[in-house]
Amino acid sequence: MENLLIEIYLFVCQTYDTYSETCYQRLSNNSKPEFTDQELITIWFFAHLEGCFEKKKMHRLIVKYWRAWFPHLPSYQTFVLRLNRLEPTFQTFGAVLSGAVAAQRAPEFDHLVDSLPVMLAQHGNSYGARVGREIAEIGYCAAKKTRFHGVRLHCIAQRRTGCLPLPSQVWLCAASHHDSKAFIEQQPEEVAFTELFGDLAYPTPQIISHLKEQQTRLVAPQKRAKGKELTLDEKYYNRLVRRIRQPIESLFNWIQEKTQIQRASKVRSTDALMIHCWGKLAVAFFLLVFNY
Repeated sequence: MENLLIEIYLFVCQTYDTYSETCYQRLSNNSKPEFTDQELITIWFFAHLEGCFEKKKMHRLIVKYWRAWFPHLPSYQTFVLRLNRLEPTFQTFGAVLSGAVAAQRAPEFDHLVDSLPVMLAQHGNSYGARVGREIAEIGYCAAKKTRFHGVRLHCIAQRRTGCLPLPSQVWLCAASHHDSKAFIEQQPEEVAFTELFGDLAYPTPQIISHLKEQQTRLVAPQKRAKGKELTLDEKYYNRLVRRIRQPIESLFNWIQEKTQIQRASKVRSTDALMIHCWGKLAVAFFLLVFNY
């Protein structure tokens, strides 16, 4: 485990040195604290690899087992305060790692698109939720048949044979945004000259027109007309499309298993929500790149 911790710290320091202008900038007199941001990011990555997904568990892990490696570790309250300021840093790490993932992609393969809910509150609790109101809203997850307060993580990923798909573009939007609206607002450019497999939310005139400009064909299940039943051929077609789309569900399940990104009930502020989303995505990209 010592080697793993050292490897993570060296990676973090190298990334900080290379992309320092886009990381969190300290302009106060305390611009060089004894407990550095590099150590803080290292703890974040290392704790996730050790199965500690909440900030309190991360802090306890270091206090109990690794205090000698982080002699200037602050109190839990300061630890959380410092961590919640690092959204630009996590976005930088996510971009760097995403670029490394992009190097593994093959341009000839098709793409998959879907969204994953990040839930601050569920069911009846969602109506009274107040956390992150600047970006979080009430939405409905059809897959889980759950109304929730939170955001949606949208992902376009490249399909691979026998492996998890590789994310090519990721973005966040409020939970109330329909998947088709979020897609049009984002105007993704990563799917040109391929086929894009989506669910029933995506075949709208705006999306089809946008993809046509990129010479991309949208493939989605056939929707049952009101008062009619699908033909046998349409049922087999829908089954085939869903089978092709299944790997993106596997990708979301893998991200949830490795980071617990979907469960955000412990988040207490907008800044913390951003760290929860971008920080855990950075961990997922880190695992994809280094195969831990």
